[in-house]
Formats: sequence, structure tokens, C-alpha cells
Amino acid sequence: MIVIGNTLVSEDIFENKFVCDLQACKGACCVEGESGAPLEADEVDQLKANWEMAKVYLTPEHIQAVDEQGFVVVDDEGDLTTPLYGKHGACAFVYYEKDGTAKCAYERAFLEGKTQWKKPISCHLYPIRTTELKEYTGVNYHQWPICKPACECGSKLNVPVFRFLKEPLIKKFGQAWYDEAELVYEALKLPPLTE
Repeated sequence: MIVIGNTLVSEDIFENKFVCDLQACKGACCVEGESGAPLEADEVDQLKANWEMAKVYLTPEHIQAVDEQGFVVVDDEGDLTTPLYGKHGACAFVYYEKDGTAKCAYERAFLEGKTQWKKPISCHLYPIRTTELKEYTGVNYHQWPICKPACECGSKLNVPVFRFLKEPLIKKFGQAWYDEAELVYEALKLPPLTE
């Protein structure tokens, strides 16, 4: 682990390559898994505030899931998460493109200039997951078989995980944090010193 500011960062985010390949995975990270996307407490207000702009992209079934469960669900581990459509299924905030690709209704509203908020930071940061520790925030790379195409694409383009996620990392931790991450990456690439 590497200390950057008040974070403990796994070397995996520098060593592994990653670039989302939506044509291959069809947004599987939005529809697979045991629970919804992790939420920070202040994001619940954002979900509520931007709901009217986002829900126009959703099916009645997904809207009903939100109506029944609310904007946030506490999962089996006690964490705040997005609600799901079905017991183990898609995030309730997902809509589908004509080709079947799952995408976020909140992000679409943002990209169309209807809101100022893009989506939960955990979604924006994926495949990085953060964990609040006693004195630090853990920054780890979450490896999931459904992201194999993204790993292959990242390897082909030679893009490390942290560079693929530059925008959300700056949003979460700030420009100075990201600049230090770049220095760490360059240092890790240096050959070891010989005596």
C-alpha cells in the first residue's frame, strides 16, 4: 500500500490496465451483483433532487422499484446502496440502450445538460472501490470477471486503472492527490537501484 494524502492506495491501480469496453460488456456492472451501488450519505439528497430529470429515461417497473424501496437501501453489511429492480438484478436507476447496453439515467440527464450531478461517485470510480478506515481512506482495485474486456482493452491501449479514472479521482480526492498519484506511477516504473 502507498500513502497519498489521507489515503492508503493499492499498487494494483497503477499496475493493472483498464478501459471500459461497453460494446463487449453492455454495462454489466450496473446489472450484476448482490446489492446496489455504494452510496455516500450526501448522495441520497442528490438522487432525490435530480429524480424528476432522471426518471424520464426509466421504465415504469424501475420507477416502481424506487417508489417501493426509496432512493437508498441498507444492504446486508449495513452499507447504503442504490435500490435494485428485482431481488438480485439491475440497479433501479438503469435504463437500456437499443443495443441492450445498461446505462445510468442520472448520467444521461447530466450529459444532456438537465442536471449538474452526474451519478454516485462509487459508479464513477468503478473499478476502484474506497473504504473508510480509522485514519485513512482505502483505495483499492476491484477485480471482477465481467470486466475482462475492459482489462484487455486497457492492456491494448496501455492505460493504467488510475489514469482511466482521472476525472472521478480528482472529483473525489482533488487535483493535488491525482498529481501525486502520477508521481507514484512514474516512480513505480523506474528500474530498481543497483549497488
